[in-house]
Amino acid sequence: MTVFAIIQVEVTDRELYDRYQANFMEVFNQFDGQLVVNDETPMVLEGEWDKTKVVVISFPDKAAFMAWATSPAYLKISKDRLAGSKATILLAQGL
Repeated sequence: MTVFAIIQVEVTDRELYDRYQANFMEVFNQFDGQLVVNDETPMVLEGEWDKTKVVVISFPDKAAFMAWATSPAYLKISKDRLAGSKATILLAQGL
């Protein structure tokens, strides 16, 4: 079943986060995922939201997501994401 990772990001160090972004697609494209949303200016329609960016990615199933998220290539670049941002990441099953 398709899974979606919904990532809410607050960029805290633009240089580090930009370096992460510069390497992201090269790693991501090695896996069976799809970038659905990558928006640094989402419109809040209801409630409170303290982040600056939203990203949504999809994978065919949880195993495919985990293969990407725990891969050596992703773990290497994710150091810049972890140092340059704060994130909330949700993994949700599609219908």
